[in-house]
Amino acid sequence: MKSTSIFLVAALVLALQFNSSAQTNAPADASPHVNVAIVPVPRTGGITNRQSQVLQRAKDAPGDYDVEFIGDSITQGWEGAGKNVWTELGAKYKVINFGVSGDRTEHVLWRFEQGQLDGIKAKVAVVMIGTNNSNKNKDGTWTYTDSDILDGVTAIVNEIRRRQPDTKVLLLGIFPRGKTFNDQRGRILEINQALSRLDDGSHIYFLDIGSQFIENDGSIAPGMMKDALHPGEKGYHIWADAMQPKLTELVGK
Repeated sequence: MKSTSIFLVAALVLALQFNSSAQTNAPADASPHVNVAIVPVPRTGGITNRQSQVLQRAKDAPGDYDVEFIGDSITQGWEGAGKNVWTELGAKYKVINFGVSGDRTEHVLWRFEQGQLDGIKAKVAVVMIGTNNSNKNKDGTWTYTDSDILDGVTAIVNEIRRRQPDTKVLLLGIFPRGKTFNDQRGRILEINQALSRLDDGSHIYFLDIGSQFIENDGSIAPGMMKDALHPGEKGYHIWADAMQPKLTELVGK
């Protein structure tokens, strides 16, 4: 009986020593995740010229607008591949373009802080943002989780509502990208599903037209998006036509 007790005590001591050693050698807890998609930051490099241009555009031409467009290179593209369609839109509505190539959600939020929306009173804000947040790093990892991107786009919508309370938001689902099926497209679809929940039928409206950019086999034709990312003129026609019913309703023209 005595030997059994000694054995149990020894086993307990060994177990305590093992646990202490394991805790000492265990890796430190990872740093808490910070969602940079909602932390406003400016752009750097040559694109700051475009960033400054759209900020100045708001300062130089304040007042009432039917539609303001907010986003990244796909929105900026209304002045490029979509310029003919933009001219047609301009014949129907008073429009202003706040698209900056390469922008992520945090960059749009920074522009808001710099006065992008100050002095602008738009009936409708068309928002297309998030695709640049969905890119992989060079090592194949994601910088942003799906939830990060969702929160980033949501923050933009909320800021528009706060800064322009009379403006209706027409939120576009993030467009598909890549020549054919891929994991980035998959996460974009999941994010769009969650973004659709922002539609309240009163102030925020969600419009997902991604299916109109792909072929029956899931591919994106060069005639639609030459780089499987940025729409060509045909793509901007599709975008404009898809928005037309809602713009007619909200703008009244």
